[in-house]
Amino acid sequence: MHEFSVIIPCYRDESRLEQLLSQLNALPDIPQEVIVVDGARQTACRAVCERYGARWLAATPCRGQQLRAGAMSARGEILWFLHADARLPENPLPAMARALTNGALGGYFRFRFDGACAWPAPLLEAAIALRCRIGVPYGDQGIFARRSSYLAAGGHAPWPLFEEVPLVRNLRALGRFQALTESLWVDPRRWQRDGWWRRTWRNRKLALAFACGVSAEKLAGQYCHRGDPDDLTTGT
Repeated sequence: MHEFSVIIPCYRDESRLEQLLSQLNALPDIPQEVIVVDGARQTACRAVCERYGARWLAATPCRGQQLRAGAMSARGEILWFLHADARLPENPLPAMARALTNGALGGYFRFRFDGACAWPAPLLEAAIALRCRIGVPYGDQGIFARRSSYLAAGGHAPWPLFEEVPLVRNLRALGRFQALTESLWVDPRRWQRDGWWRRTWRNRKLALAFACGVSAEKLAGQYCHRGDPDDLTTGT
C-alpha cells in the first residue's frame, strides 16, 4: 500500500474537523499521517488534532498557502487534500491506490451533496461532473497526487481561492489525472443558506471572472466583503 499523507486546511471549523478526523481514524486502511493546517492558530484546533493523533501546523489564513505548507511538511508518497467538512466513502485509500498503480499520477473523487437535499442537488451534481471533465475539479473533491508529481506541477497556487486550478492543469499536462467513481460528500450548508441556484450562479460568476483575468486575491476580497470568509478555507 502507498504511504498517504492527508492534508486538511482549517479555519475556525473545529466541530467539522473533529468529525473528519474521526472518520479517518475509523477507516479500514488508515493513512500514515494526517496534517491539519490551521489558519486561525486556535488552541481548540490544536487540541482536536492532539486528540486524534493529527499533526497541527499554524499558518496564515489563506487556503492556498495552507495547502502548500501542509504539502511541504508531508512525508508520504501520496498527498491527499481534504476540506474539513468532507464526509468520506467507506474505504477511499484503495481506490486511490488502484488509480495510481494503473498509471495515474493523481485524481479526484465524485462530488456529492451530503444528507437529504432539495431537488436541485442531483442536477447540480451532474453539472459539476461535466464541469470537471471539461474544466477543473475543485478542492472539495478530495484531490490527490503523487508527491513527485505535485512538486513537478508546482503545487497549489498561494491564493485564497481557485488555488487548485493551475495545479490540476499542470498535472493533466504531465499525465493522467483520473476521475474516481467513488464519491466524496460535501456539506450543503452554503447552498441551503444562500439558495441552491443563487449559490451556484455566484460561484459561476466568480469562476468566469477568474477565467477572464481577475486575480484570486481580488475575488477573495469580494467574498469576504459579503461576510463569507469561511468559504475561503473550508469549501468551494
